[in-house]
Amino acid sequence: MAAVRPLPRTGSIFFDARGDDRALRVSWHEEADLVVVSLWRDNVCTGSFRLAGADVPDVIDTLVEALRRRNGTPAQPPLGHVG
Repeated sequence: MAAVRPLPRTGSIFFDARGDDRALRVSWHEEADLVVVSLWRDNVCTGSFRLAGADVPDVIDTLVEALRRRNGTPAQPPLGHVG
């Protein structure tokens, strides 16, 4: 079994409430202007997605909007939205 590599300086690990050693890792690779979201189980990467740094604000806007709806807060225009 391959060893788990440490995250870059900017990154986090989120553990799945279902257990079974499931986790989501988010790591920012500054040298490539890239965010990697990977799914882990028992210290094995089972899938990953590379997101261009330019697309990160859209993902954040989507998550913020979902939280607003969950909390009953009116929708807001995306950051940087004009008009």
